[in-house]
Amino acid sequence: MTDPAGFLVTEKVVKRFDDALAVDEVSLSIRKGEIFALLGSSGCGKSTLLRMLAGFETPTAGRILLGGQDLATVPAYERPVNMMFQSYALFPHLSVWENVAFGLRREGLPKAEIQQRTDEMLALVQLTPYAKRKPHQLSGGQQQRVALARSLAKRPKLLLLDEPLGALDKKLREQTQFELVNIIEKVGVTCVMVTHDQEEAMTMASRIAIMSKGRVLQVGTPSEIYEHPVNRFVADFIGNVNLFEGKLSVDEPDRCAVSSGIGEIHVGHGMPGTLGMPVALAVRPEKIEISKAPPPADAGPNVFKGKVKEIAYFGAHNTFIVVASNGQRVKITEANTSRHDLSDITWEDEVYFWWSDTAGVVLRD
Repeated sequence: MTDPAGFLVTEKVVKRFDDALAVDEVSLSIRKGEIFALLGSSGCGKSTLLRMLAGFETPTAGRILLGGQDLATVPAYERPVNMMFQSYALFPHLSVWENVAFGLRREGLPKAEIQQRTDEMLALVQLTPYAKRKPHQLSGGQQQRVALARSLAKRPKLLLLDEPLGALDKKLREQTQFELVNIIEKVGVTCVMVTHDQEEAMTMASRIAIMSKGRVLQVGTPSEIYEHPVNRFVADFIGNVNLFEGKLSVDEPDRCAVSSGIGEIHVGHGMPGTLGMPVALAVRPEKIEISKAPPPADAGPNVFKGKVKEIAYFGAHNTFIVVASNGQRVKITEANTSRHDLSDITWEDEVYFWWSDTAGVVLRD
């Protein structure tokens, strides 16, 4: 159920295109001032949902409420909503200042107010010295900030971002993520962003909705989504994960165990279910220890053996692919904590790998 106290609420919103179901009964409650991300692969329905919030598409069924107002009969141009597209859509023949002021002029605001708001927005995005330049004279990151300033100048109640940083290279995108969050938080506007980039969603959003095939599978903070995925799809979609398929062999209120191909795996949380039912255990690569020597005595019961088949060096960490006794490939990452701390593990080494009983999450679906 959605929280009726939410500032932006969608109630069982459906969108069909002929026989295709693009959005399937999506119910969300987004708080005022929140940066909320819709995350999913191409074709999952996230952009269609965003377009319905903007008023560019009409829901087949369901309701969209903004501040308690039903938006069903409000046309796009009258909604207190602004949308920033991936392409930025800046006018090439207008200066930066004129681009930001454009929407305010269209609204017929007094000249003094247009001047004040435009100057405020350029100061906010730190582009005052570039006010007289044309968009082509700016970097990609600066163009993105002009587009944001133009979107915020009209003081919308809701800001929609469609793949906002997709046109930037990786390093600039990472830098701009923090700038964008700071600007949005300063203004205090409620923001819904669409992205297929997991890191972008995890960095920028206070909460994330994972979408697949038109449905929302899980809503939560970045840490909740990462540490406590509700099913195999979410666990596999967010970050890297090892999934060990098996059957529930122990079922106690505070612990359980999974009988899998690599052996019995002990888990430090309960799993309401039936003994023998099929489940999967999700374990993140960074939560697994690896060593050529036997593990310490307090390593716990989840200790297994395998052979190293692949090694990749990523600077901040090493990644090992270890083939377990049953042939399953297990991904393990080990942080590089020192410039001279090179691992003594190499290809074809026989190794031990283990994790604590609190590291994994049992998934039914």
